[in-house]
Amino acid sequence: MDEKYEGGCLCGAVRFVGVGAPKGVFWCHCQSCRRHSGAPVSVFVGFELGSYTVTRGEITRFKSSPGTTRGFCRACGSTLTCEVEQLPTETHFHVGAFDDPTGFSPSKHFFRNEQLPWLHLK
Repeated sequence: MDEKYEGGCLCGAVRFVGVGAPKGVFWCHCQSCRRHSGAPVSVFVGFELGSYTVTRGEITRFKSSPGTTRGFCRACGSTLTCEVEQLPTETHFHVGAFDDPTGFSPSKHFFRNEQLPWLHLK
């Protein structure tokens, strides 16, 4: 039986479920992610397009920069997703949007050159 990973926004207007093994879990240090999330670094969980379903509501999307589309809840503003043209078959969900993010352990870093100098991670 496939693993199920459920999550959603802060107010509950958007719910989703990912099924099966994620494509990867990673840190992203880019300025765009910092601005979207309000956090010094983001952690994403990637799922193939056919491996997740929005089960309630709708993820509102906007193009934040060339080749990047970000998703959020229209009602409460919760940060939910990031999609990039370089990986057209994947959607990356912010780890904090999952009901139980404890099983997701990041294995790599992206945009490490943009990491804040006071942020120390292993």
